[in-house]
Formats: sequence, structure tokens, C-alpha cells
Amino acid sequence: MATFSIHQTKAHLSRILKLQDADEKIVIARYGKLVARLIPYETSGTNRKSGTLKGVIRFDESFFNDLPEDELSAWG
Repeated sequence: MATFSIHQTKAHLSRILKLQDADEKIVIARYGKLVARLIPYETSGTNRKSGTLKGVIRFDESFFNDLPEDELSAWG
């Protein structure tokens, strides 16, 4: 486990992130007291693909009409 002060973290963030990429556990301290732990960001693993609902969802022509004045005013 590597511990860095806030000052060291701000000054050497790129180097610290490389350590974290190498599975090093990173802790950040303020005045010697541990205050934060740096953990890797995990993606959901699913990539959205454009057009997956093409042909499944349909809009009638009224969807593209202008909104009524009272509804537009409600949106401010």
C-alpha cells in the first residue's frame, strides 16, 4: 500500500495513476491521517449501440408537431 499526501498527489497524479494501474493500493493522507483510497473505475461492461430499437419504436407524425403554447410556457 502506497500512501501519498495531498500535496504529493496533486504534484504527481500521473505517476500515482500508473501505480494504481499496476494494481498498487493507493491511499491519500491529510496531515498524516488517511482520508481517501484510490480505486479503479469499473465500467458496466455494456456498450450502447446506436439504432438497436430501430423498427421497434414508432412515432406518429404528431410527435414532431410544435407543443401547445400553455405547455411551452410551463417549461419556462
